[in-house]
Amino acid sequence: MQTHRTTQWDETGQLEVLTFDIGEERLAIEAVNIREILDLLPETRVPGAPEIVSSVVNFRGKIIPIADLRVIFGAAPQGPDVLDGNSNAAVPVNPATDHRFVVIETELDGELIQIGIRADKVHEVATLNQRDSSEPPVLGMRWKREFVRELVRQPDSVIVLPDLQQIFRSMAGAA
Repeated sequence: MQTHRTTQWDETGQLEVLTFDIGEERLAIEAVNIREILDLLPETRVPGAPEIVSSVVNFRGKIIPIADLRVIFGAAPQGPDVLDGNSNAAVPVNPATDHRFVVIETELDGELIQIGIRADKVHEVATLNQRDSSEPPVLGMRWKREFVRELVRQPDSVIVLPDLQQIFRSMAGAA
């Protein structure tokens, strides 16, 4: 049986999160882990890196990897910006969309890391209720169950609480 990292609901059964979209999925990450939301920055491809972390950016003088969770959640990867043929300037793959980087800080195997997550659209900080949550089902999901801590029902959607620790461990193992 697969064990999931538990969500740290507060004493009233609530959790403050930042919600964002990746493909058709609405995801949420605990607000305490969010460091910044950025417009797209020029990315540098890392030859030989796994598809999920195939690029890095210079974020305030620090090189951080960019995770494309679309790979984990079964959507086509976005990839780094492309160069505009006329000006040689970096432009988003699809400038009509609202792509952002969500920079988070989290602990992985005892080390504090910063990583950028590519989001198709960032929504808002919201409060989720534990009474609306459930473990991911064994069947009927297109992503790996071990990468999802919980699903939270909302009036118009289901929000996925990803298990970032498990996802990042798998990324470290693939690198």
